[in-house]
Amino acid sequence: MAETKVKAASRTAGKPQTAANGQAPSPAAKTAIATLKQPEPMLPGAPSAQDKGLTTKAASKAKAKPASALKYPKEIYLRWYEQMQLMRKFEDKAGQLYGQQKIKGFCHLYIGQEACVAGAVSALQVGDKYITAYRDHAHPLALGTSPGAVMAELFAKATGCSKGKGGSMHMFDREHNFVGGHGIVGGQVPMGAGLAFAEKYNKTGKLCICYMGDGAVRQGALHEAFNMAMLWKLPVIFVIENNGYAMGTSVARTSNVTELYKLGLSYDMPSESVNGMRVEDVHEAVARAAERARAADGPTLLEFRTYRYKGHSMSDPAKYRTKEELEEKRHQDTIEAVRHTILSNNMATEEGLAAIDERIKNEVQAAVDFAENSPYPTPDELYKDVYVQNDYPYIHD
Repeated sequence: MAETKVKAASRTAGKPQTAANGQAPSPAAKTAIATLKQPEPMLPGAPSAQDKGLTTKAASKAKAKPASALKYPKEIYLRWYEQMQLMRKFEDKAGQLYGQQKIKGFCHLYIGQEACVAGAVSALQVGDKYITAYRDHAHPLALGTSPGAVMAELFAKATGCSKGKGGSMHMFDREHNFVGGHGIVGGQVPMGAGLAFAEKYNKTGKLCICYMGDGAVRQGALHEAFNMAMLWKLPVIFVIENNGYAMGTSVARTSNVTELYKLGLSYDMPSESVNGMRVEDVHEAVARAAERARAADGPTLLEFRTYRYKGHSMSDPAKYRTKEELEEKRHQDTIEAVRHTILSNNMATEEGLAAIDERIKNEVQAAVDFAENSPYPTPDELYKDVYVQNDYPYIHD
């Protein structure tokens, strides 16, 4: 049978040398720039205004900082914008295709949470491992997996990144160090600790970042993994993507501890709450955690306070929240915040961003065409990839 596995195309970016103002980048900027080899808020552009207590309306009119005062050069902001727009437009299209029944089964969209991935990828190194739960389409896209391979997996086609066997909830891409996509709630947490153990044992200097939802923190395996990770000082960053609702139930109704980062304090684990709607905040928090991990100081727990605009899955009408709540959160959109920063600091023009949007739209459509024209797995694929040993006996008669 012809080989059906498709090698994911890498989405890479050039390495910039200077900041937007022509000066040498700051140390923080150098860290972010170096990681752009892998493809890789508050009101748009005005977080500082809100920090000073301005109203939402006033904050939107606040004067943006000059480009010279920004922490990161335009190359980083443009990369963040491009990555997050790819995630957003890909997920928008996936939602449409699900409605057309071209994508079947469970489908959990990432719309609204894009900064949680984009900021982490820019802060980490090529070779670091990523593992997450079943809301997993955006992570491989940001790491460089081709949109066609991700879309084909949603279509259950042989050219998908998991050869059509995983679907929406079980994306994998070994080439880009994405270790899944896991459907069991909290099941990836001890796996993330195990990946970090392997990095430490093999002295690679790399780490694992392990994402989970707010609902996973009630799993016993999480506490066992936290204890062992601290005991052995494993290079792992635990991330709670707290979007406010575990499926359809708010955090306040399921946990006495609503500031979830505090769970790490029981193990003396460095822990902090992060504004997951600001990509800059995500980048900086992950960079701090990574520095500790690489210095053999052990794990960190980060709680990304984020929000999903859609329901838990495509079958969820999200009637447990009000339209007013959703509208308020949309005013904090992470992509619009980056867009505002780019435009108000003359990093790009409206036309330039529109060109990026159009290119990404075409890229997503090409991914759909690729998926639709790809073959389904043949029946004998059912018996492959079960064991590492290719000729393992007793799989079937």
